[in-house]
Amino acid sequence: MCIKGDNVITHYHNIDNTTFFTADGYLKTGDIASMNEQGAIKIYDRKKDMIIVSGFNVYPNEVENIIEEHPKVAECSVVGIDDKLQGQSVKAYVVKSDDSLNEDDIKALCQANLAAYKCPRHIEFIDELPKSTVGKILRHKLRKLAHEA
Repeated sequence: MCIKGDNVITHYHNIDNTTFFTADGYLKTGDIASMNEQGAIKIYDRKKDMIIVSGFNVYPNEVENIIEEHPKVAECSVVGIDDKLQGQSVKAYVVKSDDSLNEDDIKALCQANLAAYKCPRHIEFIDELPKSTVGKILRHKLRKLAHEA
């Protein structure tokens, strides 16, 4: 999504602006979005969070919404991790609300509701997700954790 208007900055001071703005002055927000015929905008996810599996785009929010439908899931977050065969694969970090939840439960739910390439190949149960002071899940910390593993 790119935006332009009187209330939008026109450049950043003392840096190369070519990666942040289009040639005609629109700010690249970093959001993946679409607009319908009536002008309504739907934001799917952040571009930097998008996972590319064998050339297919996977939006973490889509996978997270399915996993969080499970009654034994308190919350989850999904990130892309390096994969030699597919470029990236999907990894889900899941916080349980019931200790009986297992990987097979998550896999079955995902297989029933998502295309195969969107299903997490890796599932890790954790006690809590890293969050900012305002409660936003910090995916970059989860990517770092996955990379270190």
